[in-house]
Amino acid sequence: MFDYVIVGAGSAGCVLANRLSADPAVRVLLLEAGPRDRHPFIHMPAGIAKLVNIRRLNWDYSTEPEAQLHGRRLWWPRGRVLGGSSSINAMCYIRGVPRDYDDWAAEGATGWSWRDVLPAFLRSEANSRGASALHGADGPLSVADLRHVNPLSRVFIEAGTQRGEPRNDDFNGPTQEGFGLYQVTQKDGARCSSAVAYLRPARARPNLVVRTGVLVTRVLFERQRAVGVEYVEGGQVRQARADAEVLLSGGAINSPQLLMLSGIGPADALHAHGIDVRHDAPDVGANLQDHLDICTLHASTQPVTYDRASDLRIGFDYFLRGHRGAGTSNVAEAGAFLRSPLATDERPDIQMHFVPAQLDDHGRHRLPGDGYTVHACFLRPRSRGRIELASSDPAANPRIHANYLSDPEGFDARMMVECARLSRELLLQPAFDGYRGAPVIPPRNDLDDAGLLDFVRTKAESVYHPVGSCRMGSDATSVVDPQLRVRGVDGLRVVDASVMPRLIGGNTNAPTIMIAERAADWIRMRSTAAVSIS
Repeated sequence: MFDYVIVGAGSAGCVLANRLSADPAVRVLLLEAGPRDRHPFIHMPAGIAKLVNIRRLNWDYSTEPEAQLHGRRLWWPRGRVLGGSSSINAMCYIRGVPRDYDDWAAEGATGWSWRDVLPAFLRSEANSRGASALHGADGPLSVADLRHVNPLSRVFIEAGTQRGEPRNDDFNGPTQEGFGLYQVTQKDGARCSSAVAYLRPARARPNLVVRTGVLVTRVLFERQRAVGVEYVEGGQVRQARADAEVLLSGGAINSPQLLMLSGIGPADALHAHGIDVRHDAPDVGANLQDHLDICTLHASTQPVTYDRASDLRIGFDYFLRGHRGAGTSNVAEAGAFLRSPLATDERPDIQMHFVPAQLDDHGRHRLPGDGYTVHACFLRPRSRGRIELASSDPAANPRIHANYLSDPEGFDARMMVECARLSRELLLQPAFDGYRGAPVIPPRNDLDDAGLLDFVRTKAESVYHPVGSCRMGSDATSVVDPQLRVRGVDGLRVVDASVMPRLIGGNTNAPTIMIAERAADWIRMRSTAAVSIS
C-alpha cells in the first residue's frame, strides 16, 4: 500500500518522487519500465553519440508512414531508463519565451501564464552563473556553461553575427533571439539528468520505493476512482494500491497509451480493441505535436571536428583527468533562435543546433571524413497528430501518427523550406571560409524552393520534442484540467509533456520538469505565491 504510485521515472516522475517523498509520512512508489541509469555513456555527456545504438535504454519508437515525407517512418527515440529522456538527450537547457505560457493560459490552461510558471523554473534550477530575476541558484537541477567547446561552434556563432543576427549569451534571459552557446544540464562536467538531480538525493528515504524493469499494464479503478495499477515484473502480474492518487508520467506516447489501455479514450477505438470504456474521452492521444528538423551538412577541410575524435583520448580525459576535454561536450554546443521573414509575431520561430560533426540519420549513419551540421526546426508547427493503440497488448508499441506538414494552409512546409534556406545561408558566411568543403547533404547549394521542399520531405527527422497528447485545458474536451487531473475519473493525474496544450519555443525538458514541480505543489496541497489556479 502506498499513498502515491508514479508511473514512469523520467523527467517528471523523478521530480514527483523527490518532492512527494520529502514528507516522511507519505509513502511513494515509483515504477520504471527501463533499467537503472548505470551505463557510463549516460553520465559522460559526449556519450550521447554512443547511446543512439544502445536499444535497451530506449523505447525505440517509429512513426507510421508519414504521407508528407515520402511515406517514411521517422525514428522517435525516448528514454527507457531512470531519468527517461533526460538521460539520453543533448542536455540543452531551454525554457521558451513568456508568451508561450501566456498563450497556454489564454487558451484555457488557467494558471499557466509566465508569471505563474517562472517561480517553478527558478525553484528547480541551480545555475552556475548564480541567481537573478530569471535564474535560480539553489534548485536540484544543475545548469552550467560547457566545459569544452569545439572551435567550429564559435565559427557558427560568428557566421550568425556576419549575417546580421545578435549574439546571445543566455537564451533563457531577457531575450531569446540570437546566436550563442547553449547552457546545459550538467554538474562538474557530467550529465545532470532528472534521475541525478531529483531521484538520487531521495533514494535513501525509507518512504520511497523505486522499482525498475516494470511494465505497467493498466490503472485499477473502483467505480470511477483510480486506486492503483497493475504491472508485470519478472514475468509476474502484480498490483500496487494508491490511497491518494495515481500519477502518470510516461510522456507524450506512453501516458495516452496507458489511459486508453485503462478504458479512458475514444470509445469507438477502445471497443475495436475489446477494451471496456470507463470514460469516453475522444481527445486522449490527439493534439500530438513535435518539432520537425532538417539537417544541412558540409564537409570540413580541417580535421577539427568530432568525426574522427579518438574514443581512447576522450575517455582518458574524461574518466582519468576529472571530467575534462571533449567528453564533457553535449555535441550540440552552439545554437540560435531566429525570426524568419514568415514570422507571425515578435517571437523567434526557428531554432538551430550546430554540431561540429557530420550527423546523418540521428548519428546512426556514419559518413566518411570530417564535416559539420546545422539542425533547424520550425518552433510552432500547425500540424497535429495522434497516438492510437495498435492492440490491447500493453507490450505492443502504439501507433504514432505525427502528421508532419499536414496543416491545410501548407505553412509548416513553407517554414521548413525557410529552415533549410537559412541553414545554407549561414554555412556560406565568410566565417566558414577556412573550413568549408563540399556540400554533403544536400549535395548542392543551388536548390530552389521546390528542391529544398523535396530535400525536407526526403531527409527531415524529429528533433525529439513530442508533446500535447493529453492536453490540459478548461474545456470539457481537454484530457486533464489545469491541475492535471484526468477528466471523468478521480484520483488520477497526468504529469509530463503530454499535457502541454502547445509546443513551447525550444527544447522541452526544462518545461517538463517545471510542470512536475507545479504538480507536486498541488498534490501536496501546498499554498505558495506561485500557485494561482482559479
